[in-house]
Amino acid sequence: MQLNNLNIAVLGAGRSGRAAARLAMKHGARVCVFDASSSIDGWPEDIPLHTAATEEDGRAFHADMVVISPGIETDSPFVKSFGREGVETIGEMELACRFYHGRIIAITGTNGKTTTTSLMEKILLRAGKTAVACGNYGVPVAEILLRDSVPDVLALEVSSFQLETIRDFHPDVAVWLNFAPDHMDRYKSVEDYHRAKLHIFDNQTEKDLAVVRSGERLPHLKASVLTFSPEDPAADLYYREPLILEGGAPLLNLEGTALNQRHNAENAMAAVLACRHLGIPAETAAEVLKEFAPPGHRCETVRILDGVLWLNDSKATNLHALEAALKSQHSPVILIAGGKDKGLDYVPLRPMLKEKVRACVVFGQIADQLQHAFSPAVPTEKAADVEACVAKARSLARPGDTVLFSPGTSSFDMFTGYVQRGQAFRDAVNALPSFPDNSPENDHHENDQDT
Repeated sequence: MQLNNLNIAVLGAGRSGRAAARLAMKHGARVCVFDASSSIDGWPEDIPLHTAATEEDGRAFHADMVVISPGIETDSPFVKSFGREGVETIGEMELACRFYHGRIIAITGTNGKTTTTSLMEKILLRAGKTAVACGNYGVPVAEILLRDSVPDVLALEVSSFQLETIRDFHPDVAVWLNFAPDHMDRYKSVEDYHRAKLHIFDNQTEKDLAVVRSGERLPHLKASVLTFSPEDPAADLYYREPLILEGGAPLLNLEGTALNQRHNAENAMAAVLACRHLGIPAETAAEVLKEFAPPGHRCETVRILDGVLWLNDSKATNLHALEAALKSQHSPVILIAGGKDKGLDYVPLRPMLKEKVRACVVFGQIADQLQHAFSPAVPTEKAADVEACVAKARSLARPGDTVLFSPGTSSFDMFTGYVQRGQAFRDAVNALPSFPDNSPENDHHENDQDT
């Protein structure tokens, strides 16, 4: 791909925008980064930057190509103002992958992407490959290509936002973990969200592999297809706790690993099938599974206090993730949920609440909505913030219960992201004193352990 002397407008001055700008400049383009913010702290002087950018700036800049960051809506007037007729508008991931010549395992899904991507990277490394987990998780692809040494394989987490702007993106393996309604604050309909996700398969051929969850609603795919399932024995791999089975025979035993739950078993199966396409056997995956800890804020144990287990699942930013977390619980649950309004319908969760939950505490922008949706199924109280939620949950919990912090929506009404939200929960839980009549043995901290 030739960028020499092209005028490229990079929209968005975050990490991916900065990496895209540097990559384009490396290949001879004339670049300007545009951001609507009035100022950007710590911006490098060698990258031209236009702050407080408007549609008028877009119309005035004669771009030969527009590269947008995933957080910017592709059909917004701001983006359209830069795109004259015939000007290509792509994302940072698409730009970077045009310069990458290794193999790509791309992972998408409403939930589980980051855990699967991280696991995939570790299996690849154990198999002797040079590999990096990147994309929507961790490091932008463009940043990887600016390094002195570029890896043989990318374990690439791909969001629907990134897939909206692909043209030539061609993964050797495309992993479809699951699909459920999400991001209704960005998409006009569930179908629009589904169509965006499906772009992951656009450029695959019969030489490639698609790894998909059995029963997913997908069109005919050009690639070879392997399936996994939490229950269907007709799938290529399926899960019968604690075993992953293939053709009825045990393949992997998840007992004693951090992935021995239904939703994490699905992530493990997807990773095993994807890595097979690169000639990596299940035995290699088995070695990694023994020591693998999923990234934080995913049903991690914060503390066992006075016989109550406190779990931090702040990464649950949609209804499907909340439901998966509830399915994996075997003790009565005190659920803490709430956050930003993403346009999701929580009423379908009522049967699961009746089955798993004794009481709910809700907070944030959608507190009233959740109380209305949950109250017919379980007693539901509102609280002002995460600390108040923890205090209420403490008063409701009994020995043997699990307090599950699984918000079921994004955090941007009160926090910068799910990590800050999860840390607020951790801090509040760790600040709780033990009841005076309980012994120290009943107070157990496991801040870095995942269940």
